[in-house]
Amino acid sequence: MADDSGEQSLTAEADQSTADGVAKNRERDTDNDEAQESTGTEGPATTSPPELHSGHKLARRYRLEECVTRLDGFSSWRAVDEKLRRAVGVHVLPADHSRARSVLAAARSSALLGDPRFVQVLDAVEENDLVYVVHEWLPDATELTALLASGPLEVYDAYQMVSQVSSAMAAAHREGLAHLRLNPNAVLRTSTGQWRIRGLAVNAALRGASSDTPQRTDTESIGALLYAALTQRWPYENDAYGMSGLPKDIGLIPPDQVRAGVHRGLSELAMRALANDGATASRHESPCTTPEELVKAIGEMPRIRPPEPAFTAPPDYQRTTYQQGSYGRPAAPPRVTQPTPVPPPPLQSRTGKALKWAVSALLIAALGLGSWQLADALMDQGGKDDDTTNTQTTDGDDKSAQKPVRGKPIAISELHDFDPFGSDGSEYPENLPKILDGDPESYWQTSYYASSDFGRLKPGVGVVVDLGRSQDVGKVAVTFIGSTSVELRAAPEDAQSRPTSFDSYSKVAEGTGTTVSLAPKDTVKTRYLLVWLTDLPMQTDDGQWRGRVADIKVTS
Repeated sequence: MADDSGEQSLTAEADQSTADGVAKNRERDTDNDEAQESTGTEGPATTSPPELHSGHKLARRYRLEECVTRLDGFSSWRAVDEKLRRAVGVHVLPADHSRARSVLAAARSSALLGDPRFVQVLDAVEENDLVYVVHEWLPDATELTALLASGPLEVYDAYQMVSQVSSAMAAAHREGLAHLRLNPNAVLRTSTGQWRIRGLAVNAALRGASSDTPQRTDTESIGALLYAALTQRWPYENDAYGMSGLPKDIGLIPPDQVRAGVHRGLSELAMRALANDGATASRHESPCTTPEELVKAIGEMPRIRPPEPAFTAPPDYQRTTYQQGSYGRPAAPPRVTQPTPVPPPPLQSRTGKALKWAVSALLIAALGLGSWQLADALMDQGGKDDDTTNTQTTDGDDKSAQKPVRGKPIAISELHDFDPFGSDGSEYPENLPKILDGDPESYWQTSYYASSDFGRLKPGVGVVVDLGRSQDVGKVAVTFIGSTSVELRAAPEDAQSRPTSFDSYSKVAEGTGTTVSLAPKDTVKTRYLLVWLTDLPMQTDDGQWRGRVADIKVTS
């Protein structure tokens, strides 16, 4: 319920945002609104909020469940869409409210964008003297505010956040839409690790916020989000969103001077975005004043890769007393140091020297005898049948059976894109050679979709691997760009040609990650394998859900 549980805290900012969007005014108004909301008093609007209650239905469809905000002449609710049986969020205000027209216009414009990186507006209606806006409810998402309550984000998470938010806002501004209320309450991370933005245009319309420089306002807000993600501090003097502000009278200092260990490149990026009246605290790079410039600056940074999975060492091997050579002797009591045995003195007498020479002579004789026997055995071995070698092992009654070699690489003959549920049945076949070129930065990719589950249009897409002939397959390793869910499927052993129907392939393994090892429980013998993608990541460079396969390796 993280999506609108933060709606009340969303109203914790300023209602007095001035036209120029200057950071100082926004900072001051944030405190004023937070104090106002904590006392339960309303803003300066003259229209009272509609008298609604839990159980009330709008359009005989949306049943109101819980009021999460009642402020400034409007109220926000968690509700249920009884027609589609899903949770939704609803903003409600009187039709004669001074902002009702602008809220309707903003909601309809946001809905037309249809970008899945934003929480979607589902309905915008004027009915029975009420205006209400219905939007998605994301029960599996967590606000950035809540994430930062436990500390700064990890470097990779902060990089993903600023990349995805900047890319999304750049796309919105290209369509003429601004947010103007972009803060930690408006940015959510889903359970799949994707970042989504709520309240595009609508939150500003509800609060009457505007700006003469909307692109700069949103860019500075993204800089503040990144600053907070790196330091767990709000980059202005006043406290906000559960974080302490910067000390007074010291100005805006870089994140890497606020907290040790901050990534230098991200610190610099935050300062370039936090432009105050055209100035920037960065001495080396020009400020970023639009989301598009911020996206370009992110693209010029060295790529930050996800951390390697932590290796958990196995527990220490505990040797038994028998292995320690103390079998039959009582163990030493705890914390008692055993005396170190003193080695016997070397043989110094004439008798001892003679004994040493005798032992040496025996050893030399034994070595000579062993060498002669080994040579004789090898000569006898050469006279045996040429088909029998010393690599053969006995397996039952078959004296010449040879164990198959496991882990041997299997060459891939051909690759084919596979989209049996698509309209044209094709997914970028011209990029398939990039899977086998050995370059980890090149890849075959799918089309882009509205969500990680292929926009609910199909169950998946994939790549058919042709091994040239039927062979024993022990493992298939697949490398993706972005964490991807995948299944390994196999065609029947006797398939004479590449199957074109999905049901012809049987699932033998599955996994999720950026490098996935797909090992069937039992060795599979087949010529055709299907690497079937079932859940896609959002790519940071274009902000779209799509799969990217960088490498496939098959071993016996």
